[in-house]
Amino acid sequence: MTRVSPWWARDVYADRKPFLKARGAITAATRRFFEGEGFAEVETAALQVSGGNETHLTAFATEMIGQDGARSQLYLHTSPEFACKKLLAAGEERIFTLARVFRNRERSALHHPEFTMLEWYRAGEPTLRIYEDCAGLMAAAARAAGTRDFSWRGRVCDPFAEPEIVTACEAFATHASIDLEKLLGDREGLAKAAARDGIRVAEDDTWSDLFSKILSEKIEEKLGSERPTILTDYPASEAALACTRVDDPRFADRFELYVCGVELANGFAELTDAAEQRARFEAQMAEKARIYGERYPIDEDFLAALGQMPPASGVALGFDRLVMLATGAERIEQVLWTPVAAQGTA
Repeated sequence: MTRVSPWWARDVYADRKPFLKARGAITAATRRFFEGEGFAEVETAALQVSGGNETHLTAFATEMIGQDGARSQLYLHTSPEFACKKLLAAGEERIFTLARVFRNRERSALHHPEFTMLEWYRAGEPTLRIYEDCAGLMAAAARAAGTRDFSWRGRVCDPFAEPEIVTACEAFATHASIDLEKLLGDREGLAKAAARDGIRVAEDDTWSDLFSKILSEKIEEKLGSERPTILTDYPASEAALACTRVDDPRFADRFELYVCGVELANGFAELTDAAEQRARFEAQMAEKARIYGERYPIDEDFLAALGQMPPASGVALGFDRLVMLATGAERIEQVLWTPVAAQGTA
């Protein structure tokens, strides 16, 4: 079997160097953007007591050994979210971080086991301000990269155009001919609609599983064409750490940003009800145990901080994907300075 050249081979590195140069320019532009908005840049610890409490995220586990030899399990964080929210509870009002995060079982053209997440929060401000941040950041990244267009696999999007705002119900109706509002909580009805569209339905698929399958197989690739799409008002069942809408609690005050069919960011109005958050975490971990045979502990310190946190909006954006879209890169490894070695290579 032919061995693929390592990323540090001079010819491979030379091909990647223009992408890395652009990454540096976009990183600097990102910092200028948030400094101009009055944000403080923070650094969060990668070692956490919990690997996160979302069903389908898999963390890297490690062990801390004390001076007395006592051992305790820790995890490399899958997101800086818990730490950032503790900072909001401490009194910070506008923060951002370019955090190295770690997710196991994830590797593809758009996924990497170690990647950079740009996360930011505004205390006391609505998600609408985060929409505006996303639009401003995309324009800043495009200018830094010297491009007028974002691109991915033949799709092109104008990063300077005002994003279109589309609800999840509108997207399902337009791109999958499904009346999502009518089928909220109706697992059998959604399963029939999915099967009608040629989506494989497993016996143990939950309503949320089916929602995700339809979104990924029928809808996502159509979002963010020509101009960015902000997909809003997700069903409440898909609101792991988000508030539900005050005017209609069937839906969450949550959005995702799509560009060229690529999910770029996930944001929401932050849930500050510690009891409700605990209940959601416990439900997610029960589902994780059912599917994967494992669960992660709940960070009690995080729940304590949540009770002291002010109302806030926040978002997590895949920074490497932003660089990919701005440079036209085809694989995430092209925009990473030192990609993680694939299994079986040095």
